[in-house]
Amino acid sequence: MKDVSITERILLYIEDNLEKQLSLERIAKEFNYSKFYIARIFKEHTGITLHKYIQGRRLDKAAKKLAETKQPIAEIAFEAGYASQQAFTQAFRCVYICTPQEYRQIGIFLPKQNKIHMDINMKIKYIISLFELTGGRIAA
Repeated sequence: MKDVSITERILLYIEDNLEKQLSLERIAKEFNYSKFYIARIFKEHTGITLHKYIQGRRLDKAAKKLAETKQPIAEIAFEAGYASQQAFTQAFRCVYICTPQEYRQIGIFLPKQNKIHMDINMKIKYIISLFELTGGRIAA
């Protein structure tokens, strides 16, 4: 359970520092663990790599700004950690299946990478969610 506590702390750190330069090395240094250990336990407990999670959370924040503000796309791209609007557009399109401009025109925010909340009952919540998604039918 100690690893779950570390994963929880990492998740909180990411949420508090999304606008900053986040890397596996920086997070490992912050928590005084090796980057290999951080990468392994994060993936083990969340099912996603640290890099993909950070990218997804940043793109979600960007998508929310696109749908709810008139902030320039280039500015949103920069705030999301992209060096260029072109790189942002490419990453955004891979996740949202449309360009940032098309997403803005639609005007509805639909998150793709919600925050992960760790909990001792995480497995139970996952099974219940799976049960609800399958309409009460889970294969044995």
